[in-house]
Amino acid sequence: MDGFTLRQLGLAVALSTSMGMAWAATSNDFVDNAAAGGIAEIETSKLALEKSASADVKAFANKMITDHTKANEELLALAKKHDIEVPDETTLMKKAKAKILEVRDESFDAAYANNQVKAHEETIALFKKEAETVTDDKKAGNTELKAFAQKMLPDLQHHLDEAKKLQAAHPSK
Repeated sequence: MDGFTLRQLGLAVALSTSMGMAWAATSNDFVDNAAAGGIAEIETSKLALEKSASADVKAFANKMITDHTKANEELLALAKKHDIEVPDETTLMKKAKAKILEVRDESFDAAYANNQVKAHEETIALFKKEAETVTDDKKAGNTELKAFAQKMLPDLQHHLDEAKKLQAAHPSK
């Protein structure tokens, strides 16, 4: 893998893994982190479509793009309905670039699969925390955001299961 590809992968990994790290203290934090994680999933998956030669990796990447685009659209609609600010893509890229990257000496497919497992584990933790939060019905959108988190958890768990299968099929060398 050339240096340019490693830098692209590093940025994509940083986007995907760093965005789910902060825990939701408020529904606004949940929206910020969930939107950022969704955008990161889409971007890393677009890179997988460009860089991978494996049919299973490309199929998984296409599913991530479709599912996370749909989820982000729904989340952004809820945020807009309740006047909750969502970070723009420029802000997300700045956050990703600010992270220190550790790119392992492994194939793109293995790196992508490992990244997807870690990112989905972190995203599930974020969504579980929101889904289990006692809501303050007086704060705009809390009940709907909790319902959104609860609704998305089965899909996220399915993504994690599929990512683990991908990881087993493309082990690190």
